[in-house]
Formats: sequence, structure tokens, C-alpha cells
Amino acid sequence: MFETLQLDVDARGVATLTLNRPEKHNAMSGQMLEELTRAAQQLGADAAVRVVRLTGAGQSFCAGGDLAWMQAQREMAPATRAAEARKLATMLGALNTLPKPLIGMIQGNAFGGGVGLACVCDVAIAVETAKFGLTETRLGLIPATIGPYVLARMGEGLARRVFMSARIFDAAEAVRLRIVARAVPADTLEDAVEAEVAPYLACAPGAVAAAKQLARDLGPRIDDAVVDHTIAALAARWESEEAAEGIAAFFDKRRPGWVAS
Repeated sequence: MFETLQLDVDARGVATLTLNRPEKHNAMSGQMLEELTRAAQQLGADAAVRVVRLTGAGQSFCAGGDLAWMQAQREMAPATRAAEARKLATMLGALNTLPKPLIGMIQGNAFGGGVGLACVCDVAIAVETAKFGLTETRLGLIPATIGPYVLARMGEGLARRVFMSARIFDAAEAVRLRIVARAVPADTLEDAVEAEVAPYLACAPGAVAAAKQLARDLGPRIDDAVVDHTIAALAARWESEEAAEGIAAFFDKRRPGWVAS
């Protein structure tokens, strides 16, 4: 059914959706984006599913964009790159509006789009050893398509501490920045996530879905116009000299020209 994901549902109706490219640190390819969108639609339509847990296989939760996917985008026409950016935006929107509670189980590092995934969860719990970072500006790019969800979670003031600097920070700071609710030892992660899951199993599923929709209606606006703006902003950055230099330097394993000596 899925090649980049694993999906399991227990007898209680608790689904575990696992990013399953551990050898690539669960970096998101175009295929994974499409499969995540399809999984969100499938889970949303399944009346037997009460809660969804989102996690990753292996050492990392999600390392952001897949390197081969990014390298291929460098050679694409602008319209094709915009279509690839829309795959990411569509996936994030599908998870953000999933009519089931979405609990992030952040078992390892989360960079770039991985931070975006944490921010579309209704609540996320991380291991205390996890590292985080919005690393796009190191490549001359910007955290565009994930931006609305990062800002909705963190607020502008907190987001501006890390949104532009590509600085790597630890799980304790991720808690202060509101990306995750708690940071716990690895051997207690399952219990911490179960503590978030269990209350929903005593709630009316329809009421939970309606309450989540109301929260989104009352929260920051993330509509088609906002999504289109982020895609256009990213497309513009891909056309910049900085992006060309940043991506080339990354694959050449050298420092881009703007790095201070």
C-alpha cells in the first residue's frame, strides 16, 4: 500500500503512521509527500480510527527534504518546481485538517520540513536528545511552505528566533518555542504519547472532529491564498543566485560564498 510509510491500527482504533525511510533519515521525497497525503485522506475517512500517532523509523524523525529530490528540483523548470512545492503544501494541509487527533511522537532529530510536520500535529512529544532546526537559509532557500504552520504553532515573535538563522537547537528549546509540548527520556516516550492518546478514547469522535475544526476556524488563517503565497515565495528563491550557489555548494561539499571565514 505504501512504500515510504508504515501504517498500523490497533484494536482501540489508534493508528501509528511511521515515516519509513530510516536509511535516509526519513527525508521527504516527492513519493513520500504523495503517500502522506493519501494516508491522511485514508485515516480521515476511516470511522474506526480514533487517534493518529505520527513518528519516524530509525534515528531521525525527519531530516527535511530528500537530497536527490532537491537536486532534481535544481534542474526543473520553474512551473515544475512550483508543482513539487505544492505537493509539500498539500500534504501539510491534509495532516493539519485531519479530522482526528494527530499526536507527534518525535523519536529523533527534526530539520526543515520535519519541524513543519511537528507543527501540524495537535500535540507533539519529543525525546530529550532530539535536535531541531529550520535549516533552509543555509541553502539560500526559505522555510516557505511550512511557514504558515510554524507561525501558527510558535507565533511570530518566537518563530523569528529561529526561522531565518538555520540555528540548530535542542529539545528543551523546542519546548520553549512551542514546537513540542514536552521533552522526555527516550525510554518514557511511549508512555508520554499514550498519556496524550488515552483521553481521546473517552470522547465522542464526532465532537472531537468538530472541536478541532472550530479551533482551526478560530486560529490563524491558512487558506488557498496563503498557500499560494508561500509557493510563489519559494519559487522566487529557487530562481535566485543564492539558491543556485547554496544548492551547488551543498552537493559539492564546500562552503557557499557567503560563509564568513
